[in-house]
Amino acid sequence: MAGDNGVLSQELKARGVSRRDFMKYCGIIAAMIGLETTAAPQVAAALENAAKLRPVVWLEGGGCTGCTDSVAQSDNPDIATIILSLISANYQETLMAAAGYAAEEAKSSTITAGDYILVYEGSVMTGWGGKALMVGGRSALQDLKDAAKKAQTVVAIGSCAVDGGVVAAAPNPAGATGVSQYLATQGIKKPLVNLPTCPVNPVWVVAVLVDVLMLGKLPELDAQHRPVAMFGQSIHDNCPRRGHFDNGEFVYQFGSEEEAKGYCLYAMGCKGPQTQTNCPVVRWNQKQSWCVESGSPCIGCGNFSWVDSDAPFFDRFRDLPVGAGVQPMVYGLGAAGVVAAGLAVHGVGMKLAGRTGRVGVPTEDAKEYDKKHAEKGGDE
Repeated sequence: MAGDNGVLSQELKARGVSRRDFMKYCGIIAAMIGLETTAAPQVAAALENAAKLRPVVWLEGGGCTGCTDSVAQSDNPDIATIILSLISANYQETLMAAAGYAAEEAKSSTITAGDYILVYEGSVMTGWGGKALMVGGRSALQDLKDAAKKAQTVVAIGSCAVDGGVVAAAPNPAGATGVSQYLATQGIKKPLVNLPTCPVNPVWVVAVLVDVLMLGKLPELDAQHRPVAMFGQSIHDNCPRRGHFDNGEFVYQFGSEEEAKGYCLYAMGCKGPQTQTNCPVVRWNQKQSWCVESGSPCIGCGNFSWVDSDAPFFDRFRDLPVGAGVQPMVYGLGAAGVVAAGLAVHGVGMKLAGRTGRVGVPTEDAKEYDKKHAEKGGDE
């Protein structure tokens, strides 16, 4: 276990974080990377020694620095913020104290030495002859190529870095794309982890870095290079409003009695059933809340190409992806038909998961509530 005299321990103590809270956090990180929570002491030791093991180069492409802001949380920073501030980030354009020549020299010397983790935030902008973004007289494309070639691992954080995100929305004049797509066009093959959502959750970033630093390998990844432990279940699976979905209790209008009761937001366009993240479990802002809990439907920012495919965000889907490309069409002119079909899709998924024997899943044509309130949700 990391000793109380380490740099990280001293910093945590100075920020008012108790050892107990830190170890609890390490238990969460252990779970995120597929270990038993009893591995918390090993996680703590890895974090304490992180700066000695491998430096981090953090590059920013075309974006809003929202992921940096999510990680930094300069006001009352949490444990993730403290950890990330102490991991040896030799170059971080937004937060580093150095500027100008000193900053570029730090980047250049770290890349020359090699064996670092490359964290990339923002989209890769290929438009305008590759000059959509220039840093220190060099194109951001060249910086990415140079940094990726010598990196031990590449971590793309946030939707923009994963697939172009908001910047890549049609008609995409900047030619924005994701890190993995761009590196493939350049013939650069490196171990790569994608951490989508807009912005990224700092707990995920810490978990991936710990996995690489402590275990010397990548976490288990899905076909889209996302960690299975973080993106292996849908938001719908863990949503606290799931019971209302199962009971056919939906919000059809903001400001309504149904909204005040915390009913399911599926009828208001919630993309939770189609979005694979553990946001309801990890949550945001020191685990205080997350989108649905704050009253907003999930807009699907954990999905690939979500800006185009999930818009308009407050409209219900007429088809839902189930399994490998199967699209059960959702028919119905009013809210009752649409929501009932959504319940039927949900029932199919539950049956395939073997849960219908234990849970009474509503798969009938429509709940009585929906039949009586169909006029509230019609959007044809």
